[in-house]
Amino acid sequence: MSATDLTASIEEALEAHRRELTGYCYRMLGSGFEAEDAVQETMVRAWRHADQLDAREALRSWLYRIAHNVCLDMLKGAQRRARPMDLGPASPAATALGPPLVEQTWVMPIQDSKVLPDDADPAQLASQKESLRLAFIAALQLLPPKQRAVLILREVLRWQASEVAELLGTSVASVNSALQRARATLEASDVEASTTDSAVSDAEQRDLLEKYMKAFEDYDMAALTSLLHDDAVFSMPPFALWLRGPKEIREFMLGTGKGCEGSRLIPTWANGSPAFGSYRPYPDGIFRPHAVVVLEVAGGKIAEVCNFLGEEPFKLFGLPLELRP
Repeated sequence: MSATDLTASIEEALEAHRRELTGYCYRMLGSGFEAEDAVQETMVRAWRHADQLDAREALRSWLYRIAHNVCLDMLKGAQRRARPMDLGPASPAATALGPPLVEQTWVMPIQDSKVLPDDADPAQLASQKESLRLAFIAALQLLPPKQRAVLILREVLRWQASEVAELLGTSVASVNSALQRARATLEASDVEASTTDSAVSDAEQRDLLEKYMKAFEDYDMAALTSLLHDDAVFSMPPFALWLRGPKEIREFMLGTGKGCEGSRLIPTWANGSPAFGSYRPYPDGIFRPHAVVVLEVAGGKIAEVCNFLGEEPFKLFGLPLELRP
């Protein structure tokens, strides 16, 4: 094999694992931005040390070991990422937004196509989507890095305890103990009480997304809030303010949020949920990025509306940075 063919072969082998590595790093780090950076660093390190790989069959576990170490490096000294609902109580719609907090404060979204496999069976895909829900990602951030890794590898990726022990350089007994502690922490966090419902089909979610987008573009707040659960929540990172209930959400959208009237939307999927990019109109007639919005769906209605404000999420999702009439 020529040097060119060998290079192409190594690159192809590495790229074949990019999506699943991105999923692992995202669950570890809680940020789509950081997950992509971590996987890129993993690929660079793997390329530099490809001669150390004993057998192609061991490539996957070797890459996971590198990715795990990259994540540990990135987590050193980092604050725990959270959602606005984790930082304080809901506020009335008339409350001032307050100052924006730095990006590192928040659990950030990830586009489904970056992390979900194309060839998974329906049951596996449903499980993967559940483990990408924003509430679950936020709960993972409560765990120390080792427990977080063990829970992801054992319960999301379904690795054997012996495989996890080898990856982490520890014993099976230590892995099992870490998993028990991680489960206890998640149970105490009440993440299982999330209002999301994996029984809602993609078709039902898509239909709900279309109805929400039409109501939003028409700025018909009566129609929009009719799609919400009675205890639906609405948040807007980088602001800590969040709202609960259709009445508060409607009042906010007709008050502070009134600048969204006339917006145009592009549908997408994020964190296993329907989502869209929202573009606000400007005086020059151009529509520019306002927020990537992730909708959590349960029982045929919307349980959560999370607006990730700013231009950066659009870049992460590959969405255009302007729309023209």
